[in-house]
Amino acid sequence: MRHPNTPATTPALTSRRTLLALLGASAAGAVLLRPAHASAAPTGTAASCVGLDDAAKKEIAMKLVSSAENSSLDWKAQYKYIEDIGDGRGYTAGIIGFCSGTGDMLDLVQLYTDRKPGNVLAKYLPALRRVNGTDSHSGLDPNFPADWRKAAQDTAFQQAQNDERDRVYFNPAVQQGKTDGLGTLGQFAYYDAIVMHGDGDDATSFRNIRKRALGQAKPPAQGGDETTYLNAFLDARVWAMKQEEAHSDTTRVDTEQRVFLNKGNLCLNTPLDWKVYGDSYHIG
Repeated sequence: MRHPNTPATTPALTSRRTLLALLGASAAGAVLLRPAHASAAPTGTAASCVGLDDAAKKEIAMKLVSSAENSSLDWKAQYKYIEDIGDGRGYTAGIIGFCSGTGDMLDLVQLYTDRKPGNVLAKYLPALRRVNGTDSHSGLDPNFPADWRKAAQDTAFQQAQNDERDRVYFNPAVQQGKTDGLGTLGQFAYYDAIVMHGDGDDATSFRNIRKRALGQAKPPAQGGDETTYLNAFLDARVWAMKQEEAHSDTTRVDTEQRVFLNKGNLCLNTPLDWKVYGDSYHIG
């Protein structure tokens, strides 16, 4: 299941967040630092990598994100997930953490209803419009969670979740990664960042994390070294995560993405071994 986190204090509600495990105060402060030693020789470059939108790589991406958000590699089990985790964004639900308070849940239910009028969630559209931008459950309780889980059994709703994930998060991240000349790992680093931080105007949004990285290094498309740029991007990502107490555990960067980068695995080739919140995962 997803780990609850604490309420945000500074980012706008439009900023996307993953659901992070809260560790003890001492553990939260023990942030792992990037090793000072040189990375291994790259196992591929952007030119030789398939894109993250390759079917097999996309499946890997979904498992990697699910390991951090759900403590599980079974991302398809999350279509039915829904709860209020107390982060000021109302209900959080589905495979990418659609929130009733941030607008993406409203967009999802609207898409589902456009495709399948009269579905079990359609009656909640007026309430979802009213609570957008708040943490309110007004008009949603007490039956919305049960109806969400019922809708999640419908393949049309599952497809709607897939399509909104792609439209809002996956496709923009992959396209920007390709534009910057990044391989599969770099495209994934962008995707994981946009899932957590969104692409709004606040300082910790994906676009501003990227801007911060560009101030330190050039991406391959601008003649820079890919590994150097990705280290700069991950440094900027860690900075953004530390701006919220709930994101202070940066293991999804330190013991996941940074591990792949330090091994030179720019094409995100299997086998993959990593840890998030101290839990070990493997994709063969």
